[in-house]
Amino acid sequence: MTPQALWTAFATIVTREVRRFTRIWPQTLLPPAVTMTLYFIIFGNLIGSRIGEMGGYDYMQFIVPGLIMMAVITNSYSNVVSSFFSMKFQRSIEELLVSPVPNWTILGGYVAGGMARGLSIGLIVTLLSLAFTRLSIHNLPMVVVTVILTSALFSVGGFINAMLATKFDDISIVPTFVLTPLTYLGGVFYSIDLLPSFWQGVSMINPILYMVNGFRFGILGVSDVNPFVSLGMILIFIVLLSAVALRLLARGKGIRH
Repeated sequence: MTPQALWTAFATIVTREVRRFTRIWPQTLLPPAVTMTLYFIIFGNLIGSRIGEMGGYDYMQFIVPGLIMMAVITNSYSNVVSSFFSMKFQRSIEELLVSPVPNWTILGGYVAGGMARGLSIGLIVTLLSLAFTRLSIHNLPMVVVTVILTSALFSVGGFINAMLATKFDDISIVPTFVLTPLTYLGGVFYSIDLLPSFWQGVSMINPILYMVNGFRFGILGVSDVNPFVSLGMILIFIVLLSAVALRLLARGKGIRH
């Protein structure tokens, strides 16, 4: 395929994905905004006023970067897994696979669509947070790079989940039993400095810890881990998961019978 044809195929997939989640915005954009507002009220205002400071910042300011990242992670993942599995379930994805569009273009299109939703939710949550606290950006490049890479990583993760899923129940197992626990234990609501040394070590194997702290460093300038280590970890996971996704796509895992 020519570069123009590749771009047309990529743009078509992305446009379809964006139209999909914007068309049903009361189901895709509104619920995360309401949920995060409740987090701000309950954890930030009510509980935070009793906790005081954490990491040298007001508790509300401390948790806002983590909550933004949690919204980005969840929505980037869920957009791709639900969209691609629906295409697979309806068997319409087969038309795309028999076309001359390369697998990496298909993967890139779905990942970009998931990123569009994840970053949109991240922006909405950021704007909502300004009603509860004041945010000052410590390192803008770190903020932008971390949130984009994290959104891309979990979009690829959602793609893999959709490839391996055989029924609709399968697309909720990973978010419920893996993604949610890792997110809550990833330093969103606390600094791992508060934990005993053993549990600090255990927390270091949680990949989401690096993403949350990298983003927190970009906004507040504080982090439990080296921010450059955080970026390195995210890049490694993106490369590994992308290779797995392309391998599954080439084999037609869960698609070709």
